[in-house]
Amino acid sequence: MEASAPIPAANRSSALEFVLLGVTDKRDLQLLLFGVLLVTYTLTLLGNLLIVALTLADRRLHTPMYFFLRHFSLLEVGFTSTVSPQMLAHLLAARGAISRHRCFAQMILYFTLGAVETLLLAVMSTDRFLAICWPLRYPALMTPRVCSSLVLGCWTASLLALPGLFAWMLSLPFCGPRVLNHFFCDSSPLLELICADTRLLQLVAFLVAVCTLLIATLITTLSYGCIISTILRLPAAGGRSKAFSTCSSHILVVSLTYGSCIVMYLNPTQTGRLGLNKGIAFFNTTVSPLLNPFIYCLRNQLVHTVCRDLLLRGRALSSKIFRA
Repeated sequence: MEASAPIPAANRSSALEFVLLGVTDKRDLQLLLFGVLLVTYTLTLLGNLLIVALTLADRRLHTPMYFFLRHFSLLEVGFTSTVSPQMLAHLLAARGAISRHRCFAQMILYFTLGAVETLLLAVMSTDRFLAICWPLRYPALMTPRVCSSLVLGCWTASLLALPGLFAWMLSLPFCGPRVLNHFFCDSSPLLELICADTRLLQLVAFLVAVCTLLIATLITTLSYGCIISTILRLPAAGGRSKAFSTCSSHILVVSLTYGSCIVMYLNPTQTGRLGLNKGIAFFNTTVSPLLNPFIYCLRNQLVHTVCRDLLLRGRALSSKIFRA
């Protein structure tokens, strides 16, 4: 980004409120989008919370893989809830005003939860690597304490890397029309409103994004490289098919998450591509969290069995209550 032209002090503003332009300004499309997004958000909550409930309710799902999946589902609920409720309110009211503090809080939550998700996906790849490549040592390596420490490590790394950037950005003066060409408070449109030279800030943010995504992508790539090598050496075709089936859902989620983040944020100058970033962010915050429960559970026979058993148990309990 080129250095911003000096702004007279009289024209600078502390911007108590921002205006989000949203996805569209056409009222008919806003109402249609409201209905679609309401259904999508509801299904996202139900799907991810169902995974959380199942992995807590049945001992067969008390394994490292489902422990990480439960935390990933909780992150997805938080991630989509950071954006979707406010977007629904703005679509219904046809008014995109958001206070400065709410805007900054939304940005901080969005990037913090997104960073934790990115690192957690790498941890989940490592878990699959250990389960498939070192099956005999796997139970001793992935103990409940180790699993909890890995999740805590994802949070710690994100909370160490990001607050400095947030504090730096929010300390700069904002000026101009206070209009954000987005449907939520992403960093790119906010940077366009800063009346100061943001080149160094954007460079540091780019380096943080590169390090985070590079570490996560490298761990995931190495893990699945070893997994594929191990699977191809399996003697039985049935064993190879089962192993590939176990990993395919995670590979798809990783590809969607990492791919979208690379396109959106691995750019030294984060401004100038707001149209593209807005479209990808809409997919990332509304569609992807909805797809994840289906991707992970659609072909998972154990989850199907647990669901069926819990439904039968619930039906039997209801019958006893009604008889009483």
